[in-house]
Amino acid sequence: MIQGLKKIFGLGPKVDFIELMSKGAQIIDVRTPSEFNSGHIKGSLNIPLSNISENLAKIKKDKPVITCCASGMRSASARSILTSKGYREVHNGGGWMSLQQKIRK
Repeated sequence: MIQGLKKIFGLGPKVDFIELMSKGAQIIDVRTPSEFNSGHIKGSLNIPLSNISENLAKIKKDKPVITCCASGMRSASARSILTSKGYREVHNGGGWMSLQQKIRK
């Protein structure tokens, strides 16, 4: 059960987000447009969680995907959706401010 929860929320082995970015990872911010407009990671794509299934064409399947939101809950849901749609390398980046710090190191 705990392993299942870790998988759902993208917890487990430490992810090297800087390495993912060097491989051309796409950052998908699943917050609302107003949240996104109040601050976001430069170069990230805003696709609200409620619209992610309708916007799959905007997300490349051949590149790593990092999802983020405000706290990590919506990005965990987005990760699950993308994985179920055939995206092979999807990582929950958690909150966008925390992720921003991780990719700047």
